Amino acid sequence: MSSGLHIYDLTLLLDPAVEAERREQIVADVADLIDREGEFIGRHDWGTRQTAYEVRKHPDADYHLIQFRGPSALLEQLDHNLKITDGVLRFRIIKLRPGTPEPPDLRPSAIAPAAAPEPVPAEVA
Repeated sequence: MSSGLHIYDLTLLLDPAVEAERREQIVADVADLIDREGEFIGRHDWGTRQTAYEVRKHPDADYHLIQFRGPSALLEQLDHNLKITDGVLRFRIIKLRPGTPEPPDLRPSAIAPAAAPEPVPAEVA
């Protein structure tokens, strides 16, 4: 695939009430479509997180970020497929500007626990 194509971020918010296998299938189908029509760059699974506001009456969602390159026809096909897929609460495709930093690792296992204050050493007399 031509590297002259723009890089896109696809953010998927999936319904956490849907079984895990179905959510994985949705993400796998999106990745398969990208592989066929464009160039798959990366995938970041951020897990279930609370949303800033309710989305379709759901206070939380299963977040996924997929980065890819592709033509406008791929964008249209992704838009169509995700609009009619059950289990997708919301999605957004954004074209990245050159020099955009890598996405953060927001998995719960990657976030460090709050640093505990170090004990103050006792004075030696």
